Amino acid sequence: MTGTPLLDVAGVSMTFGGYVALDDVSCTVAENSIHALIGPNGAGKTTLFNVISGLLKPASGSLRFQARSYAGLRPDQILVLGIARNFQQVRLFPVLSVIENVMVGCHSRLPRTSLRDFVLGPFGRDAVDRLARERAAAMLELVEYRGDVEARPAQMTLVDQRRIEIARALASDPRLLLLDEPAAGMNPSEANQLGGIIQKIRGLGRTILLVEHNTRMVFSLADEVTVLSAGKIIASGPPAVVKNDAAVVTAYLGNV
Repeated sequence: MTGTPLLDVAGVSMTFGGYVALDDVSCTVAENSIHALIGPNGAGKTTLFNVISGLLKPASGSLRFQARSYAGLRPDQILVLGIARNFQQVRLFPVLSVIENVMVGCHSRLPRTSLRDFVLGPFGRDAVDRLARERAAAMLELVEYRGDVEARPAQMTLVDQRRIEIARALASDPRLLLLDEPAAGMNPSEANQLGGIIQKIRGLGRTILLVEHNTRMVFSLADEVTVLSAGKIIASGPPAVVKNDAAVVTAYLGNV
């Protein structure tokens, strides 16, 4: 790894009954980098994302973000800390419009006001709503969403739904963005366009931890690649090194 560590995962293990999903996993993610996490199905990638984002509490190990230990914090507290994510299976609110879904992501960054100020002051209800709507519109522009912002998610293609979910995560102004298989269901042209969006997001000073099965995309985007297999890290390093690692070829790349 090169650069200043933003995220430090050390000795993390996670079990479900007698099944070991993560076994003494350690990795660091450099600030303002694109770090990819790859491996076969069932390797533990999404479990690690769930641990990092607070949906699961590890059986052992430590988590540090910007040199601060945060293991045990709730997901909403971790969001405020500066870690946001999408989900492998899209989780948009079906009763909300596109822009309202993204506005939900703004909640943790809206001004905190008293009840009187909320009703009457400069950051009253209409002003807060306007701030959230403006930020949501900017995030939709960032992910190159070109559809109707008042439409419902069910009217969107899967590709646009994934863009909207990424926009919602970005609306919380994260330092670290966790992307879990964002290119799933995309054709090569759509995946290439998503790769450009991810590069653009990194160009704005964000750090990205990416789980993705599209290895062409991974090796063209990532500064660092970590490979999980059966809950253990079997390789980590620059893409050119990892893609030629014998253990990685045997466990994963030789099968895709």
